Amino acid sequence: MKKMDYQNVKGTEDYLPQQEALRRKIKRTLEDVFIRYGCQPLETPILNYTELLASKYSGGAEILQEMYTLSDRGERDLSLRYDLTIPFAKVVAMNPTVKKPFKRYEIGKVFRDGPIKTGRLREFTQCDVDIVGVESQIAEAELMVMAIDAFNALNLEITIQYNNRNLLSGMLKMFNVPNDKINDVILVLDKLEKIGVTAVGKELIKKNIPTQSIEAILQFIREENNRTINYFDTYSMVNKEIEKGLVELRELRSYLKYVGVDKKCVFNPFLARGLDIYTGSIYEIFLENQLIKSSIGSGGRYDNAIGGLIGTSQSFSTVGISFGLDVIYTAMELTSEVSVDLYDLDYYIIPIKTMKQSMSVARYLRLKGYKVELDMSNKKLSKLLDRANKEKVRNVVMIGETEVKQNLYKIKEMDSGKERYEPFIYAT
Repeated sequence: MKKMDYQNVKGTEDYLPQQEALRRKIKRTLEDVFIRYGCQPLETPILNYTELLASKYSGGAEILQEMYTLSDRGERDLSLRYDLTIPFAKVVAMNPTVKKPFKRYEIGKVFRDGPIKTGRLREFTQCDVDIVGVESQIAEAELMVMAIDAFNALNLEITIQYNNRNLLSGMLKMFNVPNDKINDVILVLDKLEKIGVTAVGKELIKKNIPTQSIEAILQFIREENNRTINYFDTYSMVNKEIEKGLVELRELRSYLKYVGVDKKCVFNPFLARGLDIYTGSIYEIFLENQLIKSSIGSGGRYDNAIGGLIGTSQSFSTVGISFGLDVIYTAMELTSEVSVDLYDLDYYIIPIKTMKQSMSVARYLRLKGYKVELDMSNKKLSKLLDRANKEKVRNVVMIGETEVKQNLYKIKEMDSGKERYEPFIYAT
């Protein structure tokens, strides 16, 4: 028989207990923050119809190229979800009686057949919050402040960059970029910080953007004062989209300033979020220490997706934010101070030829709410005590025949070394 070559599929990982303990700590921390913000839990299927995930309100052409597709026995075209946004929009579209505003969170696996890099795999976990039914920029502000609180709870310092798609699209129209090329330019601008101004110019040439438009875009990028919102006031007088973008940006900034987080939030006029879905404010989250240079979270407003899925032009005010669990996990692994108590036991029970009686004590303590491990290895007592020390177990319970006869069990406090006996009635 041919020996199997046991390997993980490229872009997937096994997480051993120490690693998984850290990942679950991240999940619990994020979920606690989401719940504090009044978010309700939601779960959507991993498996979806391809038509849904490939709709024009999906993640755009680049993501669709990375979508895993398959068919079932009925030869239906199916796909694995590549994010949690479109499945959420589908839920709202299918459940029109859901009371709004509706604020939900979901933590789940998604799949993309894309490039692999630090913190980015092909099977990964997203942690999303979305709000539907709020037109005001307070929805964006709420999610941005929530992100700051979440990363504070994880002891990670972040900066949030934000922009507005109306401002960006309006500026590109001022530069006479053809309407059918605006999304192409936005995709290129989204790479500005990674590839630099010169490379952006070369990519725009490849996209067949008119030469005069390219020159205007590059001049705009090089302008000294373009990182301030006030810089765009002149343009807003002649372009309604720019005007709308500025109104929304100023409203958003007013909320951020009022609650004292404006120093953590930086306006970036070139932040593009290369997805077609976005219709207003957009944002990306970056680590201040730059251990990972790519964003570790992102989001924005997408008011047209839900109406589009139900085949109407109706607008549903919708804002979302998404954190990548895997990239956060990688960032925390790279932070040397991070440690997780894997076992965190209250009691570690060592039977000394008293397995049944020890199991009975273990159940008694568990029913009282304690975390208890019953040793089943029959190793020497000295080795088991060494293990308890290494794993920082608080209390070791030792049960021998003498303890059983006297209806007692012995507890050793590992920090102090003190020993005491507790009563217990053993079955006969």
